[in-house]
Amino acid sequence: MISAEYLKSLFRRKTPMEVITTELAEARLAKLQGETGVDFAKSIVDYNNAKIKRLEAHIAAYTAKAEAE
Repeated sequence: MISAEYLKSLFRRKTPMEVITTELAEARLAKLQGETGVDFAKSIVDYNNAKIKRLEAHIAAYTAKAEAE
């Protein structure tokens, strides 16, 4: 059975300290999510840099082969 105290706690105003700690926890979570996004973006940049180097090497090889013929 739900107690009267529990019901009162659901509808009472939060104290300033409760609001501050809730906002701090939310800010920390948002920071972690942002850092995850940065990690993902960096990995995409690294992937594309490697792809560009690989494709440029293929172009150089085919160009050298074509000039030799």
